[in-house]
Order: sequence, then C-alpha cells, then structure tokens
Amino acid sequence: MQDEPTSEVDANDEAAVKRNPLLLFLREIAIVVSVAVVISFLVKTFLAQPFWIPSGSMNDTLIRGDRVVVSKLTPGPFDLDRGDVIVFEDPGGWLPQVPQDRGPLLKGLEFVGLYPAGDNHLIKRVIGLPGDKVACCDKQGRMTVNGVPIEEPYLHRGDGPSDQKFSITVPAGKVWVMGDHRSNSSDSRFHDNGTGKTGSVPIDKVTGRARTVVWPLDRWDWLDDQKKTFEKVGAS
Repeated sequence: MQDEPTSEVDANDEAAVKRNPLLLFLREIAIVVSVAVVISFLVKTFLAQPFWIPSGSMNDTLIRGDRVVVSKLTPGPFDLDRGDVIVFEDPGGWLPQVPQDRGPLLKGLEFVGLYPAGDNHLIKRVIGLPGDKVACCDKQGRMTVNGVPIEEPYLHRGDGPSDQKFSITVPAGKVWVMGDHRSNSSDSRFHDNGTGKTGSVPIDKVTGRARTVVWPLDRWDWLDDQKKTFEKVGAS
C-alpha cells in the first residue's frame, strides 16, 4: 500500500530534475566528484599517495615543502633496496608530540588522497637491509655496508657520512635509514642503543618508496635509486 506513493514521489523528483538544468548539472557534478573521490581513495590505499616534506633532513635531494609521490607497491610486489628513499610511520618517539592545526576538511582530503600527508610520517634513505652490517667510518671517513666502503653522491654539500661513529647489524624485518643532510637528520643513528635494534625501522611501518618530486614544478625530478652506490655491497 505504501509503495505506490513512494514510486510517484520518486518519479516526480526525477521529472523535476530533468526539467531543471541546474539540478541536472548539480547532480552530474555530485556523481563526478563522488567517483573521483572513490578512485582517489583506492589509488591512495593501494598504489600511490602524495606526501609533503616537513623538514630539511633530506637536503638537497628533497627540501622543505617539496611534494613527492610515494609508490605503495614497495614494499610489497617490489622489495625495498639500499638507496631507496622511503616514507614511514613514526616507529615510536621519532616525532615531537605537537598538536596538528589541520582542520577536518584537510584531514578528510588527506584520508581520501586528495591532500598530501606528511605530519605523522618521516622520509629517509635506506642504507642497510635486514642482516646488513652498517658502520661508520673507515680510515678514509666513508660509510661501510658489509665491510664495503660506499661513496655517497647524494649527501648534503659540506656533510660527511656521519659525525657519530657506530657499527651495527640490521635486525630481521627492519631497515637502517639515514637522512641525506647527515648533520641535520635525527635518523636511525640517534634512536639506537648501539645494537641496531632500537634505531632500525620495522618494514611493516614503511608506507612506500618515494618515486618523484611533483611540486614545485621547477623541482620536478625522478628520485635516483642509487644502484651504482651500492652495487658492490652484495647480499647481506
């Protein structure tokens, strides 16, 4: 008994929409926006996500304010490798506990992938994989991985490999990360107890691998995976 009036109301509403160009236009816009949001959310969840660079710890490879696109296929279908620039969640105590001033709109846009994340993530370069022996420095002042000295062309101008001496073995399921601006990077070195266990980042905290700088436009560039730097290191 109640179905007929409901059907009539629906039919009348549909007819009203068709008679009113503005309503038709608004409905089409709503459909397009909804589809775009769903697609963006799926891309952000499974494929790629934009992030912004909040600090100078990766200078000059990345500078504060850069926007990068991060592939979520690494780790996953593709393995992490030495030299990769990765974005990861705070493993615990790396970021200061400061209130975020973003409103609900920006938080919502970030959730669906339409606004770059970054406030609760860090970005560094992978230097050691699980099982690697990472140390600094040898007699020539170079970083060594599995006893092999490496030349690091990505280091910030004027910085050495590390002002802090260390020698660790990266635990299973973790990676050793360092910023390119070594004198201004609170990375694995500063959160470690000398064993490699507390400073290494769990792989399950890694959001993905940064692939390219997309903003500002004059800094657009692919991020080098530095295969040549680590080609002689070999397996861990």
